[in-house]
Amino acid sequence: QVQLAESGGGSVQTGGAMKLSCVASLEPFSNYAAGWFRQAPGMDRALVGVISGPGGGTYYADSVRGRFSISRDNAKNTVYLQMNDLKPEDTAVYYCAARSSMMMHMDAREFDYWGRGIRVTVSS
Repeated sequence: QVQLAESGGGSVQTGGAMKLSCVASLEPFSNYAAGWFRQAPGMDRALVGVISGPGGGTYYADSVRGRFSISRDNAKNTVYLQMNDLKPEDTAVYYCAARSSMMMHMDAREFDYWGRGIRVTVSS
């Protein structure tokens, strides 16, 4: 059974930083593009950013570009989301996802595997 497990969430003040991690039971992990999505209360799940399987390509939502950064360590089956200059509107449950292709995709429906989500709260 494929598992993706997020860690690193919690509470932070406006302007702070937080790093999320996601460990996946997918082998070889480099064959799978990965992404982070988030869902705020009362909102649909939305793209945060994605990264290609080998890690050479990334794409970010406009709302986080320049503040958030996705990276991965395929030797550790782990994808990261570094979040800087956090704002209250970044408050959401963050989900890690992977798809059965090395190529990135921005549509959540193209992802095959999902973590259970982890809460991030940014207070003003």
